[in-house]
Order: sequence, then C-alpha cells, then structure tokens
Amino acid sequence: MGAQGDQDMTGARRFVISVDAMGGDEGPAAVVAGMAQSAVKNPRIGFILHGPHDTLAPLVARRRELADRVTIRHAPEVVSMTDKPAQVVRHGRDTSMWSALESVRGGEATVCVSCGNTGALMLMSVIRLRKLPGIYRPAIAVMWPSQNPQQHNIMLDGGADIRADEVDLLQYALMGASYARNGHGIQRPRVGLLNVGTEEHKGRAEIKEAHDLIAANARIADFEFVGFVEGRDLPGTVCDVIVTDGFTGNVALKTGEGTAKLITDLLREAFAHSPLSRLAALLAYTSLRRMKKRVDPRRANGGVFLGLNGTVVKSHGAADATGVSSAIKLAFELAQTGFTEKLAARVAAAAPLDPDAGDGDEHETAADPHGDLAP
Repeated sequence: MGAQGDQDMTGARRFVISVDAMGGDEGPAAVVAGMAQSAVKNPRIGFILHGPHDTLAPLVARRRELADRVTIRHAPEVVSMTDKPAQVVRHGRDTSMWSALESVRGGEATVCVSCGNTGALMLMSVIRLRKLPGIYRPAIAVMWPSQNPQQHNIMLDGGADIRADEVDLLQYALMGASYARNGHGIQRPRVGLLNVGTEEHKGRAEIKEAHDLIAANARIADFEFVGFVEGRDLPGTVCDVIVTDGFTGNVALKTGEGTAKLITDLLREAFAHSPLSRLAALLAYTSLRRMKKRVDPRRANGGVFLGLNGTVVKSHGAADATGVSSAIKLAFELAQTGFTEKLAARVAAAAPLDPDAGDGDEHETAADPHGDLAP
C-alpha cells in the first residue's frame, strides 16, 4: 500500500496510517483493538503496523475487521518510557517507533500514530521527517475540553519545547490556526496568547512582542486574534486556539488532567455515600454519562506534532482501545485534508521573520533538554 493506499469496496481512496504498536502502557493488544474499532467505523483506512512480527501477527489474525487492511512491518526493538531521547535516536533504528516514522518519510503512509515515549517520538520525528521550511521549533497541539460549539479548544505548545521566544509564539499561532481550520473545521479560528493577565502592560517582554507580531499577521493568515487570555480561558469560549510555551502548556495540561480526575473521584465518592445518594446517581445516570463523555480524555486523545514534513499523532501512553481509535480518527482526518501541505503554505505566507530568531541549535527542548539533535 502507498500513502494514498488502495481502494475500499466502494472504490473510494484508502488512506494508510502508520501505527507504532509498541511503547504504550496497555501493550500492542490495545493498539490492535483500537485499529479494529477504527476499521469498523471507517472502510477508507489502511494500516502499516510496526513491531515484532511474532507478537503482532496473532493479534491481527484474531480481528476479522482487519483482514486485508494491515501490513505488518517487523521491528524487533521497543522504545520504553524511560529511554533517553538522544540515546534512542542514536541506537533506535530497529525500534517500532523508528520504523513507523520511516513509513511516513518514505511515502508509504500519510500519518504516524504512536503511544510511545513523547520526548523520543518528537526528537526522532524532527530527525527523520525534518522541520517544514521556516519553522524554528515544532510544537505539540493538544485538545482541551471546552464550552465552545466544537466542544474543545486547541492549546500549543503542549510540551515539545520548554521555551519559546516571540517568533516561536507567532509560528505557534499560525500552526494552531491552520490546525483548527483544517483539522477541526473552524473556518476563522480565534487565537489567544496565554499570559498572567489580559492587560497590555502585563507579561514578559517576549510575550508583549509576540502579541504585536501575532496581531500583525492575523489578517494575512485569516484568523482573529483576541489578544491576551488567562488560564481560566483554556476551557472557555473566548478563543479556539491558545498559544503558549511548552513549559507552561505542559504544566497546564497535567494540571487539567489531575483536576478532571479529582472531580470524577469526588462525584463517585459523593454518590456512594448513602443509599439515597446511590438512588440520586441512578436517576441522574443519563446526565452523568453525558458529562463523563464530554470530559473523557480518551475521546480527545491525540496530540499533533506541528511543523514537520509529515504528520505525527501522539496518543496518550495509557490509551486503551477507545483512545487509540480516537487518535487514529484524528490521523485520518488530517490525512484527508492534506493538512501538512496547507500548514506549510500558511507559514510561508506570514510576514518575513528575523532569520536569526528561533535558532533551534541553541534551544533547550523538553524532548532533548541539552539541545542535542545529532543522530
């Protein structure tokens, strides 16, 4: 199968997704189960599955939904969650993660999906796929449950790079707006810049300079810049895209995950307190199930690496079959829209940037804290 794949039974084009079967907390069985769920829902997806052949072949064979939809690519080694990214890049050519990215690099697949080590995946993606022309730092875009009509907002950077200057933040805004438009159907995204307050005099110097740069490019890139936003706007309706550096974004993301778990646990504890409480829970079951679905992180699973010559979707390491299927759905939607090409065009259309800004060789990243990008 090529990147555009064969055709399904209706003659429609089939898109090929490259899937790293290894590295997730739930193991390859959950990954294959998620693929099977996706295959049932969408006949236009084909897969290249990467990992030890002897492990994967029986799992695929047990899923009739995957018959004639999967090519297994043998990769005997696995990137663990504790492996250091720089070491993986130097010695990881036989890993399932490397193999999955190679299928995208070689044009066999359109998008790569992996549940594995985030730092290793980002660093390996930069090395193997390379950055888009004009992009200084790739970013991870994550979805945040919100009260907007699309039921989520997009935040970036979610942890690819712990620092960002004003030019980087401008590029995050451009990439985030393009992702919102092409990946989520928001025709004119509203972009906000995360700060400690909405007043113009607040924030670090690079935040203020980023504000002016983003405002100057909003019309060219066809998005609405709403200015500074605060942490409480992450799940709100003020904007669709929130731009920040990877350190702040990752802290916010983990805080949100912890808060969501706390609320779920407290509700469960409250409704289990007495027989009357359990009766109330039973009467409110439909509403509670709807709320749980809205905040269920599995259904918004999939951080997208933006700014690369190829699309990479990072599934949560603890994703089950539902979470993996959600990440595959996102990967398919991005492949279908030709997202990478459109993103490249948006960045190229931006106002000329300082060629000395954003020098990646001097940047400290979450994936590679010492700036060591050499393979």
